[in-house]
Amino acid sequence: MTATAAYAPAPVEIDRLGAQETIYRLAAALFGYPLEETQRALEEGRIHAALAPAWQTATGQTWPSLPPSSDLDALQIGYTGTFLQARRKRRIPLMASAHEELLGGETPGNYLLNVLAFYRHFGLQTAQADEGQAEEPDHLVAMLEFCSLLCFLERRALIHEQDTSPYQRARRDFIARYLAPLLEAIKARYSQLRDANLDPTLAYLVEVLPDWVTEQQASLSSRVGPCPLPGAVQIQSDTDSHPMWD
Repeated sequence: MTATAAYAPAPVEIDRLGAQETIYRLAAALFGYPLEETQRALEEGRIHAALAPAWQTATGQTWPSLPPSSDLDALQIGYTGTFLQARRKRRIPLMASAHEELLGGETPGNYLLNVLAFYRHFGLQTAQADEGQAEEPDHLVAMLEFCSLLCFLERRALIHEQDTSPYQRARRDFIARYLAPLLEAIKARYSQLRDANLDPTLAYLVEVLPDWVTEQQASLSSRVGPCPLPGAVQIQSDTDSHPMWD
């Protein structure tokens, strides 16, 4: 099957998808617990060197030059105080199910199952105990990594002149139902805390990612139609033979 005629393979579209994939991947790395390698990459400018051109390609805007945290301790303290624990302040959970307003009346367990249905449709599963540190499926890192994968799959399909619409619909729906609401909730809470100790690059991501993913959802909706209303489309389980977005 060939790509949609209106979106036949074009270098600009291929480059844009590659840039979006890079932004998602780097954001996922930065929202994970800070490691020494993260601090080095920030200090040496490697994060900026990868993120700035990707942001320019994806949005047409300039990514600012931001100072890194002074050292690994400062990076970790800012991260922990903002997202994990904070004295006399409510922390900002990076897991969607920890934001009660995002559950929409569902139990946390059902919410997680619905998120997992997206991952499993594309052959993904959460890491096991012996496979390294695992993130919860509704953790922001896992969601960003999933969208990075969808961009990669769409880009590959576009290059090979295959149908890209299943990946576009999946990303449209996942952003609308899960990623955008979580990013908005994080931004709203952060605007109240304004923890000056958070690394500037992370703080800037908190500010700009919600609008960025919402713009993607709108663009995808213009291509493949709007996101179905909740409950309008049933998500099939692993045993169903009918693909979710094909």
